[in-house]
Amino acid sequence: MKYSITKLLPLFLGGFLFAQTSADSVQFKNISDEILVNGTAYQNLHQLTKTIGHRLSGSQAYEKATDWAVQKLKDAGADKVWKEQVMVPNWERGKESLFIKDKSGKWRFLKMLSLGNSEGTKGKDVEAEIIFVKNKEEFDQLSAEQVKGKIVFFNYAFNQKFISTGQAYGDAGIYRRASASWAGKKGAKAVIIRSLSSAFDDVPHTGMMRYDADDTTKIPAVAIGPKSADELEKTLQTEKVYAKLNSNATMKGQILSHSVIGEISGNKDKSVIVVGGHLDSWDVGEGAQDDGAGIVQSIEVLRTFKKLGIKNNHTIRVVCFANEENGVRGGNQYAENIKKNNEKHLFAIESDGGGFTPRGIALVMDQTKRKQIQSWRSLFLPYGVHNFEMEYAGTDIEPMEPLGVPLAELVPDSQRYFEIHHSEEDTFDKVNRRELLLGATVMGQLIYMIDKNW
Repeated sequence: MKYSITKLLPLFLGGFLFAQTSADSVQFKNISDEILVNGTAYQNLHQLTKTIGHRLSGSQAYEKATDWAVQKLKDAGADKVWKEQVMVPNWERGKESLFIKDKSGKWRFLKMLSLGNSEGTKGKDVEAEIIFVKNKEEFDQLSAEQVKGKIVFFNYAFNQKFISTGQAYGDAGIYRRASASWAGKKGAKAVIIRSLSSAFDDVPHTGMMRYDADDTTKIPAVAIGPKSADELEKTLQTEKVYAKLNSNATMKGQILSHSVIGEISGNKDKSVIVVGGHLDSWDVGEGAQDDGAGIVQSIEVLRTFKKLGIKNNHTIRVVCFANEENGVRGGNQYAENIKKNNEKHLFAIESDGGGFTPRGIALVMDQTKRKQIQSWRSLFLPYGVHNFEMEYAGTDIEPMEPLGVPLAELVPDSQRYFEIHHSEEDTFDKVNRRELLLGATVMGQLIYMIDKNW
């Protein structure tokens, strides 16, 4: 009997691909077993949040966190650990308070948080009538005379129709970032915004704002909880309300700080695969989900490779980025340094969506690489990860995109994240051990596939 090579070739290739997929499935299971049984990420997160707590860039707590990260990377088995210098903004909140007064004539305390990087009132009471607008379109209809000397209140809510809460966050985010400049240019004394939250509680959320370069007056910007925002809007529909704001928030220039980096060297070459998160947090809560979770997950990937004796072809590097929350200086500095050092990077993934159950991996790369990763979907399905269609990447690794580095972001279930994000509610007790470790598992599995195939 004669055999046609062209007819047999698909059979040979099919058998090879099956064997390859089977071997990868075994390694996926090895990674999962090691992390779910012996993983240290949950204990590490407990230590970070309970012994150091929140870690705003420029603070003493943040510098303690850098020493903690150095030690944890060494404990995980990194061949090399170092601190990368970066200048970061030195913003301080200080004492702050907000009172409102309606027709009753009595001042009533309103829970609030100044927005990050906002200027305050220099410790003096600023008192003015509140004017309410629902959105930017309504504000644009107001004249400068109507706004001058007032405190503008924007009550733009999370759009509950979005299934992905990240979409709602992006939609509402402009009010946190830019409303102070809009109002300041029309002569307002301050702005109050509804917190960027998917919840209906009364927890205020902070987060970074920015002033336009041509701002001559940098007015204070504060956030209140959703419940207070709706109550204030209702009151303003029938009567005048006055606010008394006192805030010591201010920017104190820049200060020297550090990102923390640890790696295990490649056995084939020095090309780098990055896995990371941001070590800083806001100065409320404990920075557990944002982004202590991403930090301990990234360290867990390195520990697992060492523990399982996986002979990585390329250098696997954990980067604990500085200053994501109010400047992205760590991410920008890292990209500048790898460009200056002509250091080849094959891939970078960040975890900055909380330690909830992983659902997918967002991809920012050319179509060839995107399709290759999507072809691995069946390997990830047993771990509940199915969505490889989204296109975005973590804030810290985005500065590497112009350098041609393929980027990715772990995508956890988003439904609870923005209830606690940037607030006093972001504490260790909100993190589930299994969910946290599953996120680390998926990141480790992806890094394994990238290292093997690229």
